[in-house]
Amino acid sequence: MGGAVSAGEDNDELIDNLKEAHYIRSELVERAFRAIDRVDYYLEEYRDSAYKDLAWRHGNLHLSAPCIYSEVMEALDLQPGLSFLNLGSGTGYLSTMVGLILGPFGVNHGVELHADVVDYAYEKLDHFIKASDSFDKFEFCEPTFVVGNCLEIPPESRQYDRVYCGAGVQKEYENYMKNLLKVGGILVLPLEEKLTKITRTGQSSWETKKIIAVTFAPLVQPKQNVNGRPRSVPLPIFEVRTLQDLSRIAIRHTLRQPIAMGEGRLKRRVSFPGARAMHRYGPRFERRRFCRRFYRQCVSSMVLHDSMIPTAMDDCNYPGGVEEEEEEVEEEEERGCRRVREDLTEEDEEGCGTEEEKTKSGCARAEPPVNILREKILRLPLPEPLKMYLLYYREK
Repeated sequence: MGGAVSAGEDNDELIDNLKEAHYIRSELVERAFRAIDRVDYYLEEYRDSAYKDLAWRHGNLHLSAPCIYSEVMEALDLQPGLSFLNLGSGTGYLSTMVGLILGPFGVNHGVELHADVVDYAYEKLDHFIKASDSFDKFEFCEPTFVVGNCLEIPPESRQYDRVYCGAGVQKEYENYMKNLLKVGGILVLPLEEKLTKITRTGQSSWETKKIIAVTFAPLVQPKQNVNGRPRSVPLPIFEVRTLQDLSRIAIRHTLRQPIAMGEGRLKRRVSFPGARAMHRYGPRFERRRFCRRFYRQCVSSMVLHDSMIPTAMDDCNYPGGVEEEEEEVEEEEERGCRRVREDLTEEDEEGCGTEEEKTKSGCARAEPPVNILREKILRLPLPEPLKMYLLYYREK
C-alpha cells in the first residue's frame, strides 16, 4: 500500500509532498515527521527506497507507507500527556513520532509479536536519543515495547486514550480492540480493508469513520493454550517517574524555553496578581536600560547620519503611568539598536573584501552551534557525570 505521493530526495522533501497531497494537515504531525528521518529505520542495503511512498518489508521488519502513517497520526488526534498503545509496534518508527507529541508525562507502550523486531526497535530508539539533534528540540515520551501477541492481552488490563493496530483486524476482534480504549479515546485500525477511526463516546457507544482504503497483513491468530491455560501478554507497567528523572526534565525544559520562543525578543508572561504593574520596574526596565546603554556606546563609536538616529532617543524620560507609551518608546529604541548593529556589521563585512579574503582574515561569520540546548548544558558549572546525565549520554 502506498505510492500516493511522489518520491522525495530526502526526508524534508518527502514531508513536503505529503503536505501538498494533504496527508499531513497539522503542525504537530508535520514537526514529528520532520524530526525523525525515515531512512534511519531501514537496513543499510535498502535505504535507496526510504523516501518513496511505499511500504517496506524485510523478514519480520516492516514499515507502512508514509501516506498511511500520516493518516494514522492525524486520525489519532494526539495531545501531550495522553496514553498510547501501539499494537504491532514493529521498528518503533511510529511510536517514536508519537512520543514527540505526548511529551514526558504521557504513556507510550507497544506490543510486538517478534522478539528480534523489539530488539531492533530499541536499537533505533537508542540511536535517536543519543545521536539525533531533533531529540533536544522536543520533550519526549520514550516508548516501551513488550514481546507478545496483541490478541492475548488480558481483558482486565488498563485502558488507553489512543490505540493503533498495525495489522488487519478481523471483524470478530473489533470489540476486543474497542475494550482497550478509555471513554473519550480514539482507536485507529485497518478494519475490512479500510483504515477506520473509532471514537468511544460512552461506556457502550461508539462513533465510526472510514478514512481510506488500505491493505494490511491480517493479525496472527493466538497459538493453542499450553496445559489448558490461556496465554497472557502483560502490558508494560505504568511507571511513576523518579525525582531524579523529573529534575532532568525540568532543567532541560527551562533551558529549552528561549530556544522554543525564537530569536526575537523574549516575552515572559506572569499570571500572578500585580504582574503588569511589576513589569515597569522589573525585567522590562532592566532590558530598556541595557538597550539604551548599548545604543549610546554605538553612537559614540561612529559617526551616524541624522536619518539614522531615532527621534525617541532625544528624550530618555518615560511616562510613569502609561504602559502602552513605554512599550512604544522601548520598541523604537530596540529598532535603533538593531539599525546600528546592522550598519556596524555591514561596514565590517565591506572592510573584509571578497569571500576568499574574509575567510583568510577571519572575518567570515562563524556558524552558530546546531544544538543550542547541548551547548547550554555543557556550559553549566556542573560535574561532568551530571552534564552527561542531562544530555542523556548523547554521542554528538
